[in-house]
Amino acid sequence: MNKKQPYMNVGAAILFVIFGLLFFVLLFRYFSIQITGEVGGQPLAAKAQQKYSREGIIQASRGEILDRNGEVVAEDTTSYNLIAILDKKMTTNPKKPNHVVNPRKTATELAKYINMDESEIYRRLTKKGQFQVEFSKAGRDISNQTKTNIEALHLPGITFTRDSKRFYPNGIFASHLVGYVDKDDTNKSVGKMGIEKTLNDELTGKNGKINYASDLWGYILPDGKENITPAQNGNDVYLTIDKKIQTFLEDAMDKVAKDYNPKKIIAIVADPKTGEILAMGQRPSFHPKTKEGIDKSWHNEAVETSFEPGSTMKIFTLAAAVQENVFNPNEKYQSGSYRVTPKDKPIHDHNGSGWGPITYLEGVQRSSNVAFAKIANEKLGFERFREYLSKFGFDKPTGIELPDEASGKIQFTYPIEKITTAYGQGTAITPIQQIQAATAIANDGRMLKPHVIEKIVNHDTDKTIKQVTPEVVSTPISAETAKKVRDYLETVVTSPKGTGTRYQIEGYSVAGKTGTANIPGPGGKYLKGANNYIFSFLGMAPKDDPKLIVYVAVQQPQLKENEMGQGAIPVSAIFNPVMQNSLHYLNIQPSKVEKAAVKKLANLKGQSVEDAVKNLKASGIETVLLGNGTKIVGQLPEAGITVLEGEKVILQTDGDLTAPDMTGWSLRDVMKVANLAGLKLNSKGKGYVYQQNIKPKALLRNGDFLIVDLKTPEEQWEEAKKASKNGQAKTEANKEDKIQD
Repeated sequence: MNKKQPYMNVGAAILFVIFGLLFFVLLFRYFSIQITGEVGGQPLAAKAQQKYSREGIIQASRGEILDRNGEVVAEDTTSYNLIAILDKKMTTNPKKPNHVVNPRKTATELAKYINMDESEIYRRLTKKGQFQVEFSKAGRDISNQTKTNIEALHLPGITFTRDSKRFYPNGIFASHLVGYVDKDDTNKSVGKMGIEKTLNDELTGKNGKINYASDLWGYILPDGKENITPAQNGNDVYLTIDKKIQTFLEDAMDKVAKDYNPKKIIAIVADPKTGEILAMGQRPSFHPKTKEGIDKSWHNEAVETSFEPGSTMKIFTLAAAVQENVFNPNEKYQSGSYRVTPKDKPIHDHNGSGWGPITYLEGVQRSSNVAFAKIANEKLGFERFREYLSKFGFDKPTGIELPDEASGKIQFTYPIEKITTAYGQGTAITPIQQIQAATAIANDGRMLKPHVIEKIVNHDTDKTIKQVTPEVVSTPISAETAKKVRDYLETVVTSPKGTGTRYQIEGYSVAGKTGTANIPGPGGKYLKGANNYIFSFLGMAPKDDPKLIVYVAVQQPQLKENEMGQGAIPVSAIFNPVMQNSLHYLNIQPSKVEKAAVKKLANLKGQSVEDAVKNLKASGIETVLLGNGTKIVGQLPEAGITVLEGEKVILQTDGDLTAPDMTGWSLRDVMKVANLAGLKLNSKGKGYVYQQNIKPKALLRNGDFLIVDLKTPEEQWEEAKKASKNGQAKTEANKEDKIQD
């Protein structure tokens, strides 16, 4: 035993030394870390902050697009994305699982609410090694109602992330002008067409962020500090578009599209005093949310497409001749055909033979090609005529705030091209160029740049960032010339010899010009056939002081047998109601109207409900009350506005607002209820109200969505007929049951 003792002492000493050294190393390390705050050259504080600091994103909203009166055209609304958690580690309490426990049941239930096959859902839910899975397009843009329904199922592991989507409450409504939004690869909203594209930077907000200290599980520590950088929402864009006038236009185009099935319709309504575009539309069109129909027309035809205008071009050839004092309306010429040089083929009037010797004014009324060929060649001279084409802006884009604007293509090399340009053949221009040039005729010689933006406003501060003002881009003619041209163009509509007799509007004087443009076919030859034209009309009213310019073009309508060659029928079916309704809406009084027909609305605010209703009924005006109060606090139309025949006056009382039964109402009257009650209106279909989502007499709350289904009288009659047949079938079945009983 004694012999082993020395070895034990030595071993103990060695162990003591080793542990002593370890102790001193640890002590040194401890003080080193304390003093420097670093390990391996890495600061520990930064590592801790990195581990326990969290950064959250505060989503910025895309700016709203509104019409000139503040009616929402496009806005962001909340949507949800569906997610399934598959990782079992997310469950800490087996009684309350946080991951998908039963993939088969979950797939069966989810298939009831999203547009994805049950088998595909099950395949995703059974993926190995995945923390979570999503459900592609079917799981995005989930509405709040669908989210609520899915949450009520209490499916373990099924959760949602909050997102935003673009909402277009009016559906198909100036769709190519407004545009649409898509998500890019980073799930960021990007404008793809129209104003959404042009002003994408203005509309796009800047996300904010929140930094905070959290525990291992991501929860905010009790005394943790938060550092918040607020989100900057996108700016709001106010358009020059007027929702009511745009609605007039959409309705008229729908009717013509249904009745005549044309290849294209293009229409623009403008204010000639300011250059503001009040309405713009086309067919085919598309729904900006669903993109349905976009494959049929990717381009804004009014801005991006140039084509031969036809005889509407004669307006500007005439204006140039009047300005140069070379147009004598009473001078006669030989109509029928005209040869510009001995080498060129003769051009002909549209009827082939002309009307013999007629005056130049009659040539304007009859839309004689020969008259305008002679004016360009013999009266103006080609060089001077070419100068006016530039003065009227046909050789460059207008600069309207819409993407991909096309320029005119003026064919002016050979003598034959120069005379055909004078009457709208060969040379191609855009509809928006025609609108711009027409402002000079309507606005006493001053040509206004067309624009669709009224102002840009900071969404958060309501401060106006940019205000667009009218811009005179040229003065091609004098005020005196403009008046004379309007007088001559009025006779195109009023004269029995005129080509524009269909465009007469009761009570209003209309000045304008018809157009029948050839369509180039394969090989450059023009298409043949009575329907193979672009029929158009460019008109303004009232003639003496035009408040509106309306351009309508209808390409290749399917005219009925008794309408062959009468392209003015579908064109006037758009121009006339849009012009007339818009003038009424803008309170432009007819020049000839019976006094009894004018019903200006008094200021009814503050009156008792009983007195207000009694007075309106005495005037033959239909009244609808909103609420159960005793005093009137709001009204639409507003005081001083002329009430149209058959139009409803909506009166808001000081009581709780309840929904009226709007069955059979026009969209215009529904809009009044939505405005007074602060509802978000979404309409589907065209015509008159057939169904509404808010039941009659239900309480109305500010911000609620009002959805109305519209159907034409013909569609409603078909629905009633089906319902009647179903009712008869049920009655017969009941009779048989009774017999069997």
